[in-house]
Amino acid sequence: MKKHILNYHFWILGMMGMLLSSCITAQRVVNEEGSKKNYNYKYGVDKRNVMDVFLPQNHSEDSPLVMIVHGGAWKFGRKEHMKMIQKRLFKENIPTVNINYRLVSSKKGITYQQQLEDIESAVKETKKHSQEWKFNPGNLILLGESAGGHLALLYGYNNPDKVSKLISMSGPTDFYSERFTSTLNSKYTSPTIQDVVGTKFKRGNIAEEFRKASPLWQVSHVPTLIFQGDLDHLVNKNQGLSLASKLEEKQIPHKLVYMKNAGHMPRLFSKKKRDSLIFPNIIEFIREDFK
Repeated sequence: MKKHILNYHFWILGMMGMLLSSCITAQRVVNEEGSKKNYNYKYGVDKRNVMDVFLPQNHSEDSPLVMIVHGGAWKFGRKEHMKMIQKRLFKENIPTVNINYRLVSSKKGITYQQQLEDIESAVKETKKHSQEWKFNPGNLILLGESAGGHLALLYGYNNPDKVSKLISMSGPTDFYSERFTSTLNSKYTSPTIQDVVGTKFKRGNIAEEFRKASPLWQVSHVPTLIFQGDLDHLVNKNQGLSLASKLEEKQIPHKLVYMKNAGHMPRLFSKKKRDSLIFPNIIEFIREDFK
């Protein structure tokens, strides 16, 4: 039964990616009573190196900026999938950039490492405009969902001097420990993870590359907000729980929002959870001062 559920999730993500692949990618700027929305702003040389920049009129010049990283099993998806979150933060007067990045492809030799390179390019381009876009370059927050949560965590923990906070929504954290490799979840997700890491997944002898690709094993002192559903069959609940335990052990500021009766990416399927639990926690965390 779980095998069919996992396969269904990947089918849904694939279909979403194909449906969104026809989205218009031409750059356009929309000015709205002092606010500015710059769609498909180029931050790199690849055709997928574009981002939507939302700058509310009334945000403070010392405001944080949130960089949003979409999900889609690393192989699918687009920034448009995260427009609900970007629009909500815009209403809260929080400036954001919502990025596309290269998708994993064994034929093109693209793994998670190239995706992290794209995030690095987006971070550099964004901070270059901190004065023009009126935000505090020392307060850049990464928010990612699903595979985007994995990438946001991994980039942030490896670059604690470049980000101030991390938000992971249903993001995988561990491809390496026995706690992961012994699960049914790992059996059916390992082909995808193998492509993501670019190394053969051998259950009885996991390569060091899988540890390097796991945020759980790269934790550094970056305040972190974690959303984890207890019924998530795509990203096992132990993924979020293990990360929270590691952050607790290292005394790193964090919050785990453990959602009862919630599967993968519950913001898409539960308006109640989205409006009463998910968005309020995100906004509170963004505004919280950990100094």
